[in-house]
Amino acid sequence: MAPTSSKQSANPFDTLVELSRRSIQFAAGLPAQDEAVELWNGIGFTIAGTHFVAPMGAVAEILHLPKYTTIPGVKGWMLGVANVRGRLLPIMDLALFFELDHSSLASRDKRVLIIEHGEILSGFVVDSVHGMQYFSADSFQNKNPEELHRSIIPFVKGAFEKNDSKWNVFDTFV
Repeated sequence: MAPTSSKQSANPFDTLVELSRRSIQFAAGLPAQDEAVELWNGIGFTIAGTHFVAPMGAVAEILHLPKYTTIPGVKGWMLGVANVRGRLLPIMDLALFFELDHSSLASRDKRVLIIEHGEILSGFVVDSVHGMQYFSADSFQNKNPEELHRSIIPFVKGAFEKNDSKWNVFDTFV
């Protein structure tokens, strides 16, 4: 009969204990736990050179400026109505509504934010859309910046700061 090695004759429990000891000895440390940062997100857009952000739930859709029919006898900021998938969409220019210097951007650069409130659709023309924007919730400032035009202040509910620029929170349901 061949002699048995010491490893073969060892108790199986002792082998498992030794394996566990070696695993712990050579195991890499766990990654450091970072604190989770609460994020706030919304759709970023620009009106007359000022950055705004609308909460995610407020904007139903973003479109290129559709063809629309003008309506006689209405205010200048009311551009007209468009048929969007069988629904009438009033189109309003926010820069004109707030009496802001109108951007010189061509209409191909403009976008329409569609806001849906119950059964009512509204289309707000903005100079440009910057897509989804994420902000650290603790960067929120409850006061409105002084540089905002007085006509838009009732529609702004604070601001976020990101990369040295302010993003005013635009409330579509005032």
